[in-house]
Amino acid sequence: MGTPRGPEGGAEANEHLAELGRLTDTAGGVVVGKVVQRIRSPGPRYYVGKGKAAELAELVREQEAELVIFDDELTPAQGKNLEDLCGVRVMDRAELILDIFATRARTYEARMQVELAQLQYLLPRLRRMWVHLSRIRGGIGFRGPGETQLETDRRLIGVRIAELRRKLKSVARAQANQRKGRRGYFRAALVGYTNAGKSSLLQGLSGSEQFVEDRLFATLDASTRLVPLGEGYETLLTDTVGFIRKLPHHLIASFRSTLEEAREADVLLHVVDASHPDRESHRRVVHGVLDELGLGRRPRMLVYNKTDLLAPDDLLTLKKRGASGTRGRSTLYLSAVVPATLGPLRSELRARIRAGLREVQVRLPATEGRTLATLYEEGEVLSRSQDGCTVSVVAKASPALIGRLSGIAGVQVTDIDQGSPK
Repeated sequence: MGTPRGPEGGAEANEHLAELGRLTDTAGGVVVGKVVQRIRSPGPRYYVGKGKAAELAELVREQEAELVIFDDELTPAQGKNLEDLCGVRVMDRAELILDIFATRARTYEARMQVELAQLQYLLPRLRRMWVHLSRIRGGIGFRGPGETQLETDRRLIGVRIAELRRKLKSVARAQANQRKGRRGYFRAALVGYTNAGKSSLLQGLSGSEQFVEDRLFATLDASTRLVPLGEGYETLLTDTVGFIRKLPHHLIASFRSTLEEAREADVLLHVVDASHPDRESHRRVVHGVLDELGLGRRPRMLVYNKTDLLAPDDLLTLKKRGASGTRGRSTLYLSAVVPATLGPLRSELRARIRAGLREVQVRLPATEGRTLATLYEEGEVLSRSQDGCTVSVVAKASPALIGRLSGIAGVQVTDIDQGSPK
């Protein structure tokens, strides 16, 4: 069910409904019909007008449908009224996305995040679940127990929400400790609209098998792989959950800890499906979500994926638009399934790593073999000399590695550009 607004609402509604159909397919449903109404503002009773609601109910009966899905969020009262009118379950886009996330979540953290979002969505809608009490003949005697059970359920849900938040904070602390062990590595995170090909790109760059499926929200759990970039450089690349229009706010809030990987990344790779007719709208949606998450100012590269599905003329047009519209931001065009197109991305990441390195002189005791090995592994050693029991190394190193070396007793780090100890 779509409700366009504005002068070009019809085309936009068709795209939204097409996406809603793909979401329904992902959830295991089959679309048997659709209804669209142009409205200026939602109606308080059915969201749509009374006549359109009656038309919807008739379509449900004709098609023997078992479920009605609205593209916009419904209030608890609107949902109840529509269910009474249509005689079948009614859900909105937010509830459908939450249902998909519930079936796709695999890790302990992801399952808790989805449960938290579902409970936050459910809490104001509990009264609608108890509508069966009003259908009992002589229901006056049941009002008290019904209200008591309703309040009990609200209290239990509140307790569960608090428990989930506490557990997620604990998981976030454990993940923060894991991220500390990654210091010294250049880190990149894949972000983008769902089904843009982020998992395929991670697989193409790392060579490791990833779950890939041509459906919305094929993967939810963040995964990190060590990606070789050539010339001795490598990066930790993380695949994050995909974004979508009208992503439920509860879900965004719940997945903040998962997106900490993106928050701490040195660069975000914004992956866009170049073959999608609505790619620019998808790009704007992702920008909006990143801003909402406080990631709008992070260094970013725009990566148009699936270019193998474009005709040569269409790819040329896309590149011309990209050259004039990205205002100096790095823009790359590739296909995750065509290895030859991934070279420029590796080169760009290598260049960013080199740009972040500082040339330093490290003086350390010859007994500090482990520290010296770390410098070789995580830095770029330019020269090495030894004077008695002291080893002097000139190297290029990341700020994170320099900070760790400076905190080791007996190790002196001097920035060659400035000639001052660190």
